[in-house]
Amino acid sequence: MTSAFAAGGDTRSLPVPDGLDGMRLDQAVSRLLGLSRTAAAGLIDAGDALVDGVARANSYKVKAGSWLEVTLPAPAAPPAVVPQAVPGLTVVYADDDIVVVDKPVGVAAHPSPGWTGPTVIGGLAGIGHRISTSGAAERQGVVHRLDVGTTGIMAVAKSERAYTALKRAFKYREVEKRYHAVVQGHPDPLRGTIDAPIDRHPHHDYRWAVVSGGKPSITHYDTLEAFPAASLLDVRLETGRTHQIRVHFSSMRHPCVGDLTYGADPTLSARLGLSRQWLHARSLSFAHPGTGDEVTFVSEYPDDLARALEILRD
Repeated sequence: MTSAFAAGGDTRSLPVPDGLDGMRLDQAVSRLLGLSRTAAAGLIDAGDALVDGVARANSYKVKAGSWLEVTLPAPAAPPAVVPQAVPGLTVVYADDDIVVVDKPVGVAAHPSPGWTGPTVIGGLAGIGHRISTSGAAERQGVVHRLDVGTTGIMAVAKSERAYTALKRAFKYREVEKRYHAVVQGHPDPLRGTIDAPIDRHPHHDYRWAVVSGGKPSITHYDTLEAFPAASLLDVRLETGRTHQIRVHFSSMRHPCVGDLTYGADPTLSARLGLSRQWLHARSLSFAHPGTGDEVTFVSEYPDDLARALEILRD
């Protein structure tokens, strides 16, 4: 059987693989289609996920070889890019091919469903930068992203050749991305590599986790400075998964200071005056898509992270 398009959306028909034998139906649908567990459960409750042609409960245990037929909702219209003023968004460098910004906290990379706050793309449009038309309409020119709560250097493609070249460079790990992070405690060893697969958290839609069978994820780190309760790390990403640094260090029991989502100590966060994770995209190096020359851009710590460091040093 092959996929077909129904009025409501895309209908996917596929067998349950051996590796999912005995798994709950909502977990199986989530894993097979890359949906959140909540979204999968919603489809099942609505009767849009059938097992061998029969509607089943979320808790139903699927069997290898059974046939799943899942009708996905019609995709929502992508959010529009609205030119806007974004306080604190600083253009570090710009030419005909790229624009490099220093992203402040509280700003998303691009518009997305449910996000009503400021975006890098909207801010650039607001100050007159023409961005590449490649990619989905709402994230034109975006070749990599930073979390809303992560500050620092971010590059955006302005030309078609830059978009193609930078997407390729990120895919083949030809870009050096360095972050500085303050994590709780002292990693052992003080310098090392975390190689652990990441996927959606099995129980929390908004979180990610180290999960067997997840996407390969590699983080290199080196301790720059140690404090009684925390460590300042230089972090180099070999891969670029969502929340990768936050997830990897949380899995090592050294969450980023201030990162309450991934288990940070709220008392220490309050003492340091942090309302977000201490994580900063410190530098970005890549071959310029127009000239081929190696370029490097560096961002200084924003005020909230600098103040937290001062408190730790006192």
